[in-house]
Order: sequence, then structure tokens, then C-alpha cells
Amino acid sequence: MTTGGLASRTSYIEGKYMERASATESEEDQIEDSAQSQPERSDHKTRDVPRSRDVEQAIKPPATEQDAERTKKRQNLVTRTLWTFIMIGGFIGLLLMGHVYMIILVMLCQTLVYREVTALFSLKGATPESFDVETKGKKDPWSKTLNWYFFAVTNYFLYGESIIYYFKHVVFADGQLLPFATNHRIISFTLYTIGFMGFVMSLKRAYLKQQFGLFCWVHMSLLLIVVSSHFIVNNILEGLIWFWVPASLVICNDVFAYIWGITLGRTPLIKLSPKKTVEGFVGAFWSTLIFSVAWGTYFMRFNYMTCPVHDLGVSAWSQVKCAPNPVFVWHEWTIWAPLRVFFSQVLGRSITVIPYAPYQLHLLVFAIFASLVAPFGGFFASGFKRAFNIKDFGHSIPGHGGMTDRMDCQFLMGVFTYVYYSSLIREHHVTVGSILQMIVSGLTLEEQLELMKDLRRYMQGRGIMTV
Repeated sequence: MTTGGLASRTSYIEGKYMERASATESEEDQIEDSAQSQPERSDHKTRDVPRSRDVEQAIKPPATEQDAERTKKRQNLVTRTLWTFIMIGGFIGLLLMGHVYMIILVMLCQTLVYREVTALFSLKGATPESFDVETKGKKDPWSKTLNWYFFAVTNYFLYGESIIYYFKHVVFADGQLLPFATNHRIISFTLYTIGFMGFVMSLKRAYLKQQFGLFCWVHMSLLLIVVSSHFIVNNILEGLIWFWVPASLVICNDVFAYIWGITLGRTPLIKLSPKKTVEGFVGAFWSTLIFSVAWGTYFMRFNYMTCPVHDLGVSAWSQVKCAPNPVFVWHEWTIWAPLRVFFSQVLGRSITVIPYAPYQLHLLVFAIFASLVAPFGGFFASGFKRAFNIKDFGHSIPGHGGMTDRMDCQFLMGVFTYVYYSSLIREHHVTVGSILQMIVSGLTLEEQLELMKDLRRYMQGRGIMTV
């Protein structure tokens, strides 16, 4: 082999070796680069995991917050249940003590409700309609004194009317109370006129629109609260059963609506109360119907519950007697012949009549109203709270909110009971009090003396000795 051929062969081998070495170095560089880049990808993944966990933790509250919220709900439930039994126990205790205590309870409730409702309206944060130097830096131009003055005058008029109506035999026989009885309405009108004049004198040019708005609101509150409470007091005076049983039906319907709602409730009933369900509403309706008959039938046995008030000093331990209202008298309904045979075979003994009292039929009407209409008083209150963006009207009852939150349905039920009773059940008889009222109001003093002589002569003719 020549020297030139050997040299070319050597250069060819060196070139191949260099190519192979460079390829090997490039492969090693790629492996090294991949090895260096792999931790970066793993680090990227490990960084992504905490980020997703942070998002989940941000969405889900920490376990400590959930536990605190759960504990708060449990404490609220315990407080609510405890005060429910306290209110029921106090209610029953006052019921046994007598009519006066029940009237005081109603007056206390109406006072708290009136305070909670009127407190929602105030001119302290109102912006004046025009700049007035006289009103700048002064107190609220609508004085709370006027609110409570109208409240007191309205109560004086309404409760005075009740006293005169139900206690004629006392009022018109007592010379000291006679001026009050004969001049009650003119006194009431005079007192209201004084309040009206005080309102006009309190008007400020910068707050005219707000003040007239509050004037209308106060009178609407008096109509919805005080007048309704007046009807409830009249129910008490007609007989405790006309107050106790309807109020119990409202409470029963509320309890059963809650029970059926948490067990079967799926369909929302009304947007104003998202927690109310159709299932709870329907279940409470049938439960209240059954409860009303059993509950009312039990209490109609006691004269203390059914007799109209004649003496405010009586209690559950007093011997109360009166001629029962015909609705409490038992009757017998003759069963239709086919049904008579059916019931006799099912019960294994002859059944020909079924005893009943008309009051039981009236109980069904009360139960229907308490289930279908009275809850709308609660819906009205819920809409009212939404309008003012508040959860409760107050905090006078722990766990239950304010008194308005508990009495919203009772006012509507009380008014219906009075209207229904006075229209369809009450007996209108001539009483000693009504005759005495006619004598005192319609006869002169000479005519009254002549009536007494004639009455004494009549009693002596019947063989009854008179003084």
C-alpha cells in the first residue's frame, strides 16, 4: 500500500471515530438534559397539587368553623326548645289563675309587638327635604311620646268599651263609675283630639313627608295590633275556651308543619318563607283537624272554660256555674240504616246513634282557618321583614326572636274567632246589666224612682218581702 493510500485510510477512520464520539456526546447531553428537566416537571406537578388543595380549602370552610357553626345551631335549638316549654308553662299557669291574668298577658304582648313594629320607623337617620336651620342639630322631630300617647288613648277607648259592655251590672250600679260609663266616648274623642293637635304642632318643614308617613304608619299599627288585641280580650270575656282553643290550634298547626316539613318536605310553598313546604302545609292541615276535635271536646266539659266572665276574681279552683251555651249541649245523631248495619258488624255491637256537640262542628271551622288562612299572617310578617332586611322583629324571646314573630298568626286567628262567635254562636238575651244601662241612660231621676215603686209593688204582690 502506498503512503498516500495509507494516509487517506487513516483520515477516513479518524472521521468515523469523531462522528461516533460526537453522536455519543449528543446522546449523553440529551439524557443529561432530560434528567435535569425531569425534576422541573415533577416540581411543577408538586406545585400544582397544593394550589388545587388551597382552592378546595378556600371553598370548604375549615373543620373548626363547621364545628363552631354546628355547635351554634345546637345551642340555638336547645334555647328555642327550653323557652318554648317556658312559654307554654307560663301560659297554662296564667290560664289557671283567672281571666284577669290572661287579659294582662294579652296587653303585655300587644305592647311588645307595638314597640317592635314602631321601632322600625324613625326620622333619626332621615335626610331633610330642605335645609332648615331650626331643625339642624335637634332631636327626632317625631317624638316617641306621640306614638305611645296614641297607643294609650286607643287602649282607653277599646278596653273601656269592653268594660262597659261586659260589666254593666257593676258600672251602672256604682255611682263613682257612672260618669265614666256615660261620658266614655266623648272623653276618648277629646283625648285623641289633643294628640292630633300635638302632632300638628310637632311638624317641621324639612320632614313633612316623613312625619305624615309615620303618622299613617302609627295608625295602621294601632289598627292591626291594638284592635286585634281588643277582639282577643273580648274572646276571653266571652269564655276562656274561645281564646284558649283557637290559640292552641295555631300553635299545633305550626308545630305539625315543622314536623311534616322536615320529614317529607320537598316542594317549596311560598317564596316569602323558603322553609315552608307544600308537604308540611298539607300534613299540618289534616293533623290540626284531628287535634281540634279531641282538644276542644276535652275542655268543653269545664264550666270555668265555657262560662262568660261575670266576676274577674274567679280562677280554675272556683266553683263556676252558668247556663251552658247550646253549642256545648250534647245531641244524638241517628245513623243511616246501611251505616248502622256496617258499624254494628265492624264493632260487634249494635250502634244506632252517635253523640255529638255542635261545638265540635265549629271546631272544624276553626281548624280549617288556623291551617289555611292564619299562616298567611306569618307570610305577611316574613314579607315585612324582607322589606326591612331584618331576620327577626326583636330579641325579647331567646331563640324565638321578637314577640311579633310569635304573635303574627294569633292576631288574625283572634279576630276571626270573635267575628265568627259574635255572628253565629253568641246568644243575645236581655240581661240585668243591659236593663240597668237603659234605665240609667234613658230615664230621668223621677222616672227611675217611679220604676222602683212599681217594681217594689210587683214584688210584694208576688209574696216577696222587700225593704
